[in-house]
Amino acid sequence: MPASPEPLRIALVAPPMLPVPPRAYAGTERVIEVLATGLVKRGHRVTLFAPGDSTVACELVATVEQSLWERSDPPDDAHSFFAISAARVWRECERYDVIHSHLEGDGFLLARHCPTPVVTTLHGRLDLPGLPQLLAEFAEIPLVSISDNQRRWFPHANWIATVYHGLPLASMVFSDRPGPYLALVGRVAQEKGIAEAVALARETGIQLRVAAKKRYASEEQLYREVLEPAVHEGVAQYLGEVGPPERDALYAGALATLMLGAWPEPFGLVAIESLAAGTPVIARRAGALPEIIEDGVDGFLVDDLGEASLAIERVPALDRRRIRDRALERFSADRMIDAYERVYRRVIEDARERRKAQR
Repeated sequence: MPASPEPLRIALVAPPMLPVPPRAYAGTERVIEVLATGLVKRGHRVTLFAPGDSTVACELVATVEQSLWERSDPPDDAHSFFAISAARVWRECERYDVIHSHLEGDGFLLARHCPTPVVTTLHGRLDLPGLPQLLAEFAEIPLVSISDNQRRWFPHANWIATVYHGLPLASMVFSDRPGPYLALVGRVAQEKGIAEAVALARETGIQLRVAAKKRYASEEQLYREVLEPAVHEGVAQYLGEVGPPERDALYAGALATLMLGAWPEPFGLVAIESLAAGTPVIARRAGALPEIIEDGVDGFLVDDLGEASLAIERVPALDRRRIRDRALERFSADRMIDAYERVYRRVIEDARERRKAQR
């Protein structure tokens, strides 16, 4: 389908959990902010449906007054607020040519029944309880995956594209010299490989520096049982949840960034950020990480701690300038925005063709 030069009226729908952009570390909200900013710069009329404490360079429609995780008493169950988010955009749907939902399965009813075409990007893993049945029920709605691996258990869903995340990575701090420590960025959660990273630091004698949030009771427990003892021993340093300047400097100054959790990462923003800083990633061979990391070029893909220890010996030989250049070319914001513009025009044209066939 030839791309039309005409600007589109686009509604982006964010989850109610965090502001856009987030004040510290997050994934989905950062991607949405980059997408909204880029689409506006290209002349599209963009409205963001998001928490009222968001700050974006486009029209903002508040779905909740304050993002849920910024409240002093965040709710245990957010599904009602996801439903409110979908209802707010549904109420104004005729203003738009296309709606881009980031509400996961909570936006599927909107996607099925809304008169304006809706495309949904799925950001999470899809093997969780109830999701296989949900995808089977809503088999007709258009979906975007953030990696090929994410969609592999559901090949018959209506996937219309895989769009890798993109960020303005050129502004990342860069170092062409391997640093003296190992970095871990994300959450203090079992699936993020906290215990494995601590074990590797103990085995190699290289300090682990952890910039990670802990919000849930399970994360507090993991911190007390695994990370806090390592901090007392001097094996690890816990930095807490840090903002972009501190996070970027942490990446650039590291010998390598560790992603040793065995869970299937649907994408992995940490990986592309680290690569943009020139810092190799040592990652479990799981999820989308083999799509991001070329073994022996951008870092190493490992199956256990023995291989991770061997990778530590070899990362100093990797070309950090090449690592950065590859990341900037493969995961730029412009590439992501190009891909979503194609997606939007496709779902608009598909909806137009369906209406013609129904006449």
